[in-house]
Amino acid sequence: MASGRSFLDLCLLALSLCSALASTVDGGASRRFWIEGDAFRKDGERFQIVGGDVHYFRIVPEYWKDRLLRAKALGLNTVQTYVPWNLHEPEPQSWEFNGFADIESYLRLAHELEMLVMLRVGPYICGEWDLGGFPPWLLTIEPALKLRSSDSAYLSLVERWWKVLLPKVAPLLYSNGGPIIMVQIENEFGSFGDDKNYLHYLVLLARRYLGNDIILYTTDGGTIGTLKNGSIHQDDVFAAVDFSTGDDPWPIFRLQKEYNFPGKSAPLTAEFYTGWLTHWGESIATTDASSTAKALKSILCRNGSAVLYMAHGGTNFGFYNGANTGQNESAYKADLTSYDYASIYPNKTSHFLNHFCKCTYLCDALHQDAPIKEHGDVHNPKYKALRSVIHECTGTPLHPLPANIERSNYGLVKLQKVASLFDIFDKIGDPLKVSVSEQPLSMEQTGQMFGFLLYSSEYEGKGPYSILSIPKVHDRAQVFVSCSLDGVRNRRYAGIIERWSKKTLQIPSLSCSSKTSLYILVENMGRVNYGPYIFDLKGILSSVEIDGVTVRHWKMYPLSFDALGELSKFQPIQQITDARASKVPIHGYLQSKFRDSSFYQNGPEFYEGHFVIGSENAIKDTFISFRGWNKGVAFVNNFNIGRFWPAMGPQCALYVPAPILKSGDNVVVIFELHSPNPEHTINLVKDPDFTCGPNQ
Repeated sequence: MASGRSFLDLCLLALSLCSALASTVDGGASRRFWIEGDAFRKDGERFQIVGGDVHYFRIVPEYWKDRLLRAKALGLNTVQTYVPWNLHEPEPQSWEFNGFADIESYLRLAHELEMLVMLRVGPYICGEWDLGGFPPWLLTIEPALKLRSSDSAYLSLVERWWKVLLPKVAPLLYSNGGPIIMVQIENEFGSFGDDKNYLHYLVLLARRYLGNDIILYTTDGGTIGTLKNGSIHQDDVFAAVDFSTGDDPWPIFRLQKEYNFPGKSAPLTAEFYTGWLTHWGESIATTDASSTAKALKSILCRNGSAVLYMAHGGTNFGFYNGANTGQNESAYKADLTSYDYASIYPNKTSHFLNHFCKCTYLCDALHQDAPIKEHGDVHNPKYKALRSVIHECTGTPLHPLPANIERSNYGLVKLQKVASLFDIFDKIGDPLKVSVSEQPLSMEQTGQMFGFLLYSSEYEGKGPYSILSIPKVHDRAQVFVSCSLDGVRNRRYAGIIERWSKKTLQIPSLSCSSKTSLYILVENMGRVNYGPYIFDLKGILSSVEIDGVTVRHWKMYPLSFDALGELSKFQPIQQITDARASKVPIHGYLQSKFRDSSFYQNGPEFYEGHFVIGSENAIKDTFISFRGWNKGVAFVNNFNIGRFWPAMGPQCALYVPAPILKSGDNVVVIFELHSPNPEHTINLVKDPDFTCGPNQ
């Protein structure tokens, strides 16, 4: 009873209650972010979201703070990011949350910098990311999963994933003292389907782990059809819209209100396109900063909210780039390594056309156009124009522009050929993972989720040549034939069969005394990330026929690049002489000047070069120019910096962030698929000539 307590006890109790109340306020229990009166409210005050997408998985972690500070200096108060499932669960129930995948550190860093977060947890994200963020091992499950649907087998795996992810982010919700103000459900589902049961399930699952206070939201194109299919307003999920700089935003915002509860439709474009993506083989043109800024002004100066897509694009390091298709799955175009994000339509155009172009191969795009460039540069017209508009419309104080990160010229590096793939493929792969099958298996069936798979078989050669047919290959196959003739290897390059071009190839007869060996190296160039063809298995997906006879008894060698540091232990080999080079015409879709067989006379081969950085202070960002090379993958100090394809263009140089480099000896390894630069050199430059290819 209170009467039995001393005065001191009562004082201590009162102090304890006051302390607990203060702790509750400081700890964030009183923090609240909600929608009321068709406006966002933050802790009781009206709030305008001025955001931008900055994806943690496209930036080396050492530069997360730098890029976020540049976003803040632009005038942004919110950062939006996807969460790619495939990065965090690369193998079933093998969880990864370190390095590039350390999402919790990224979110805490945003909080420390006083930036809010809109988190896009998927499970599907699109994002021009391999398979739209889905782990490729999902494609191996039998019976085949129905992705992005209420298929119970698929949903059980989504639940297993979110059961790991969502408890990690729940403590970082705004109401819990963290930066996350909104969490997105799926992504642009209205452009894909209308399975409302699927969307309802995702909402229930998110609420289970995140509670009822967090704003859940969807993002769809600003049309009746997409909003009708993709919105979940009956579950009190906020419907945001996306559109381009060419659209009049306010009619779209009025349409948005029809798919939100009364008073719950704060005008927000969750993807306001500052640019567009680029595929290999497309042209680069100039951009228009003023029209982008003018379009943003029409939103912000009328108290609308906008998230720039992208504020900073970053880089598709490794094999994580996505791809798009057109009217069928053969109309395939892979995305560049750079995700600097390109402006494509400075003039008025419809949302449908913009969205169609974003997710097909049919439109040319520009490059180098996110306001914060791939290498962090902010001293450009687009950044300055957007920054000025944000300040004008919101009154955000103008912080000093951050200094650009220094870049360096390290000059020409001479490379030496250290090995042919055919001499070491059994050494750089795991022999326990070699698959044997009557018919070719997909990459995923062999356990090779990314990169390359080498197929090998034999056939009886007849006549002066034979016709090879592979009706379905994903994505690009290089064909070689060989046999032993008088003890001399006479391997011949026969040509290319590509997903997007002819499916037959004329191959030479080698006059073998026994069967002819057939080698097919298939490159996975990136899985489709959008549309009806996202179930994108890789490798040879059909039978292989020679002169109408099915080839059987295949071996499949998954190629691992884990042993690149051991390449120097292999004995260097001599170049194949011109006399042994194939004279068979190439059946590809390159420009005519690249159809000469001598252009592809060698490869695939590994090249290695070294350059020395004298001290820690001399370590700076750089670019590797691959001008004169053909197509392949590059590694710097065993880090996969991405794909190069200067023969196709338009990207000619790959970004190398300073944290990848080190003082002393730095090693560059190139896996060139065709012909090397004649001088066997690369150029490390601070200001690359970005464009190359037949269209430049």
